[in-house]
Amino acid sequence: MPVRRTKRDGRLRRLRRALLRVLGAALLLSVGVVLLLRWLDPPYSAVMLQRLLNEGAAQHQAWVDIERVAPVMALAVVAAEDQRFPHHLGFDTEQILAAVEAHLDGARLRGASTISQQVARNLFLWQGRSYLRKGLEAWFTVLIEALWGKRRILEMYLNFAETGTRRFGVALAARDGFGRTAQALSAAQAALIAAALPNPTAYDVTAPSGHLRERQRWILRQMRNLGGPAYLAGIHGAAADAGRDGQTTPGG
Repeated sequence: MPVRRTKRDGRLRRLRRALLRVLGAALLLSVGVVLLLRWLDPPYSAVMLQRLLNEGAAQHQAWVDIERVAPVMALAVVAAEDQRFPHHLGFDTEQILAAVEAHLDGARLRGASTISQQVARNLFLWQGRSYLRKGLEAWFTVLIEALWGKRRILEMYLNFAETGTRRFGVALAARDGFGRTAQALSAAQAALIAAALPNPTAYDVTAPSGHLRERQRWILRQMRNLGGPAYLAGIHGAAADAGRDGQTTPGG
């Protein structure tokens, strides 16, 4: 009996060591990939690859460096999606607590994902809901905050946020919606693109509904309340100059 127990214990120890080695290798690989993407611009996101496999149709994205994105476009997505983006460490605890309190008061549980969390799951993970995915999302959020910084995170978001059917990134949204580059967008156009982000396959910026126009006006107010592009002066290189030039004035 002791011999059998010793053999069984030995197998369990070997299994634990093997699992730990696999886990350690996976963690190191994830760190290496995130660190590499600090400098390399990925051609695809995990969401795009999953859609390609599921739909059998090409997914479209055109990379644009953040310096070539209008500061009002960067500000619009922050105003719409994550106003505390320059200040939190990847997780907006204030919004999380507010969402939980509202849910306890009877409201439907709403999401409180930051731009960092959205980048982590869209770039690295599959679509779906599970505790495993949420745990990996948290891990990758910590990694990109630590290894990239806010500027690179925002650049990735601007390039891989879904902006239409099989279309990703603000460059294509600007071209297809307004016939111009992401750098030439007005504040009103940027706010309209940002307004469609919650459901970009249903909202059409070329023929905006009343609801979309209402959300656009709300985003424009938030952009002004945040202080204009200067709010992102430490993140978007051209933001400070844009703020002094008054580019948050609606137009176009």
